[in-house]
Amino acid sequence: MSHRNARLTVHGRRLLVHRVLSGRPVAHVAAEMGISRPTAYKWVRRWRDHGEAGLHDRSSRPHTTPHRTA
Repeated sequence: MSHRNARLTVHGRRLLVHRVLSGRPVAHVAAEMGISRPTAYKWVRRWRDHGEAGLHDRSSRPHTTPHRTA
């Protein structure tokens, strides 16, 4: 879940992707939305890899914990 002051919510990420898909440069869209280019490229890449599900927040929990105590 995004915090209330987040620059990009799921709706904002979807808007970012639609603007990029319409042919606009990622750098220009990022500047308009007040985010960095790497962040914009990250969300576009996640959308291309996973579709709509890629725009939702992920868990920060690690997949594995190799040195976990018993």
